[in-house]
Amino acid sequence: MTFLIESLIACAVFTLFVFLMSRDPVKTVFNYPPAIIERCKQLGLVDESNRPGGAGFYAKKVTALLVFGVLLGLLVRYVNGCTAFWCGALTAYALWCVVNWFDAIVLDCIWFCHDPHFVIKGTEDMARDYHDYWFHIKGALIGMVLAVPAALIAGLIVIL
Repeated sequence: MTFLIESLIACAVFTLFVFLMSRDPVKTVFNYPPAIIERCKQLGLVDESNRPGGAGFYAKKVTALLVFGVLLGLLVRYVNGCTAFWCGALTAYALWCVVNWFDAIVLDCIWFCHDPHFVIKGTEDMARDYHDYWFHIKGALIGMVLAVPAALIAGLIVIL
């Protein structure tokens, strides 16, 4: 029951962050399908400093992964009561995957793909690209791989 409640709260918090970040869709354009990013570049809307591979991009990603690993470790230790490495790592991985797939299915495929709020001015004719569900599913599969190091960090936090 704890894991279910924890999952619901994590999904709600994640949804709030997505909502707050999406107030200006152009700022999150690098989360969009590639064709939309390219059109935004042509329109001069893209801030190249945030692009993947740009200065500091990977450092931000690694830092976020470390922070999430530590937070997940603390969460599964003090909320779930995990005291063993594998309990912490597997519980953290499961929680990450719940939020990851909630993001892919509910937030991306259902909300993002169909809400006109996310359509960037100048890309209105790109409905097919906005409805690219496979793009979001691939992102979730990548997210499952990224969860492994975060879960291992969580497992270490649990035993420290």
